[in-house]
Amino acid sequence: MKNNSLVPHSSQLVRFHRQPYLRVTRFRCGGFVLGIALNHCIADGTSATEFMNSWAETARGLPISNPPFLDRTILRSRQSPKVMSPHHELAEINDISNIAALYQEHQIQYKSFIFKQEQLAQLKKTAMEDNAIKNCSTFVALSAFIWSSQSKALRMRPNQETRLLFTVDGRSRFNPPLPKGFFGNGIIFAHCSCSAGELIEKPLSFAVRMVQEAIKVVNEDHLRSLIDHLEVTRASYPTAANNLLISEWSRLSFSSTDFGWGVPLQSGLASPPIIGLFLPYGEERKCINVLMCLPAPAMETFQELMVM
Repeated sequence: MKNNSLVPHSSQLVRFHRQPYLRVTRFRCGGFVLGIALNHCIADGTSATEFMNSWAETARGLPISNPPFLDRTILRSRQSPKVMSPHHELAEINDISNIAALYQEHQIQYKSFIFKQEQLAQLKKTAMEDNAIKNCSTFVALSAFIWSSQSKALRMRPNQETRLLFTVDGRSRFNPPLPKGFFGNGIIFAHCSCSAGELIEKPLSFAVRMVQEAIKVVNEDHLRSLIDHLEVTRASYPTAANNLLISEWSRLSFSSTDFGWGVPLQSGLASPPIIGLFLPYGEERKCINVLMCLPAPAMETFQELMVM
């Protein structure tokens, strides 16, 4: 997928109804770009990467190393739905800061921010320096930092509720775990929320601890309860601008897909929605590239906050 030219030579579209679709764009230099659109009702990131790698193995004349498990009935709701707890992550938040207008009135900018290993180590050190927490993962520290920075950049009112949603793979959290190669959607969004004033004024450990507690909640009981809740209510995740949704791609294997021309030079979302996307970066994939989408005035402030 090497490509030194942005002049398309030809483009072929393979459609399955309206969505999903696959698009191959070839360039005059001989390289190409492969685009794929999937609805999360069909597959999550893990399933998408396994599909891509299996497709690439078939293209190279190899047997599929990880055959798909296609029985998705194992994630259907219980015959008598049993919602065991309120699922506040599906509730809308009042936009008392009029953030929606900020997105409507200003140009939306997409920018990426590279966090090198030493910066990530410093974030973890900062999160633990007041001894409020004993340990902290890179993902948790970075998520807490980005959440707080976004709230500052959007100039939320102190009493504005702000919510962090982030993807958690539920495959290993069932008993027994979902079968290897399960093709479907095995992720949910864990969540935590507080007032913007608390998030901004308190030390980083405050947000880190909330993220850690949100991860602990995601067990089989929570997952089954959420499945039943969605079956009963047909609810969907809120899209308000005072939510921050983080999707973590550092463990996905898009960068190893090889159709016979070698691994891709780059992989990621072509046009990310209003989320924070964590992508692996660098030869050893130990750095993280954070893709953000914000209105222009907020992005200017956010960039200043990223200088460490």
